[in-house]
Amino acid sequence: MRACIVIGGGIMGGLTALNLLQRGVSVTLVERQAFGRESSWAGGGIVSPLYPWRYPAAISALANWSQGFYPQLAQQLLAQTGVDPEVSRTGLLWLDHAESEQALAWAKERQQPLNSVSATQIYQQVPPLAPGFTQALWQADLANVRNPRLLAALKAHLLQFANFTLLEHTSVVGLNQADGRIGGVHLADRSLSADAVVLAAGAWSGDLLAQSGWTLPVEPVKGQMLLYKAEPGWLSSMVLYQGRYAIPRRDGHILIGSTLEYAGYDKSTTVEATDSLAASAAALLPALAEREPVMQWAGLRPGSPEGIPLIGEVPALPGLWLNCGHFRNGLVLAPAACRLLTDLMLQQAPIIAPEPYAPERQLLPR
Repeated sequence: MRACIVIGGGIMGGLTALNLLQRGVSVTLVERQAFGRESSWAGGGIVSPLYPWRYPAAISALANWSQGFYPQLAQQLLAQTGVDPEVSRTGLLWLDHAESEQALAWAKERQQPLNSVSATQIYQQVPPLAPGFTQALWQADLANVRNPRLLAALKAHLLQFANFTLLEHTSVVGLNQADGRIGGVHLADRSLSADAVVLAAGAWSGDLLAQSGWTLPVEPVKGQMLLYKAEPGWLSSMVLYQGRYAIPRRDGHILIGSTLEYAGYDKSTTVEATDSLAASAAALLPALAEREPVMQWAGLRPGSPEGIPLIGEVPALPGLWLNCGHFRNGLVLAPAACRLLTDLMLQQAPIIAPEPYAPERQLLPR
């Protein structure tokens, strides 16, 4: 393969492009807005599924590989660009969780360093927590990544490759199909040709396939976030309680998230979400009730059945490859998902078994 077109400039499209470029493939990346400003930018950046024991083995396999790779990726991007993605190993506390027994059994089976800790240990680890928590699950090696900086570093690194072209604010209006293969894309003013096309457009991934007669079970799911500012180090670890989390950044910013809303492509923020997230922030960290949020935003996750992404070639449309449908775990799964896709595209030994992600398992004719 000499040339590829990647549709979508989020973490999936960007890391897919980087993997291909590192293996000598020329890449043109087409993004309808600015690179890295959709779901990948909007997420919290926890390098773990929120409740990893609830997920099927297909998600765990991708997550485990990615968790091990993130420090290396951050070091590589920092060295190449001077932009630090800030992969911070803060650990995560699941507070007073009803599934503790199930979670510990899962951890024992998978040899994950997840432990039960007492109230004393909870408040030693995170002194600003609200009083009254009695026990928690604790995994010390879990990290978070500052995703806006990750995307900035990724974009800067991609632009260092001579065989990379970035087309921002450019919409793909159709797929170029000839002789039974997908051989490029149609833009509003021209067509582009390539040996392969990768569809990694997040919540928008289904639109082009619909034109080709296929239904992709990916839909937008809105998530809203609040951002607070405290002193650096005030919150030392990530905490999670009743579906809401607080994530510390190195400079003292604290993310509170998130909502889960089926509202189509509406990315507007709401007063209802502000109030709900602020209440969650105060319930976790009472001192935040005395501070005004410094920012609120929303993003659209690419929702999919069971959260299992589609990774691989579309049998009915040879030449078209999918890397989409990662739902709430895009940042968690991205390094492994993009490496797996590239392995398949270049006919190299895949890092993990690809069968659970085969597009034909979920694609439906219209």
